[in-house]
Amino acid sequence: MAMETRFSVPMEEAFPHGVYAFASTEVKVARDFEKSTRENTVQMIDRDTELPVWTFDVLDADPNAEGKNAAITVRILSKLQPTLPDAPAGFPFRPVEFEGLTGTPYVDSQRCTGNGPGPHRCRSRLAWSWRASGIVAPQPKSAARGPASKAAKDEAAA
Repeated sequence: MAMETRFSVPMEEAFPHGVYAFASTEVKVARDFEKSTRENTVQMIDRDTELPVWTFDVLDADPNAEGKNAAITVRILSKLQPTLPDAPAGFPFRPVEFEGLTGTPYVDSQRCTGNGPGPHRCRSRLAWSWRASGIVAPQPKSAARGPASKAAKDEAAA
């Protein structure tokens, strides 16, 4: 049995401090660079689900996420362009959550300087590629979704 490369990750574990997008940020078509030309953009199709891929840029609110680590692009797999929750009036950011969030770990070796002259300074790092099935407004913690809250709702209904 082969090990899966995409892992299902609960939103509250991946981004415990939440994620935010600029109020003006929109969901964009993910470009298929192999099939697109300068004049004609072809949308990427996910190999596993055969759904169109969209991209959405967010900021991780984790106070320890710095610079490049704070800016995240999440790929959304959806037949239709996802709609965004409304931004709170007067705020430059909109809080969002992702449904069906999956992460794929990989080694980002862009900062590794091992192939040139001089001492090897490997600054490779573990990075994540994020995918989701949808974008929603954050739920209050008391109404959080997930197995624990579903069990509590089922118990209350009984």
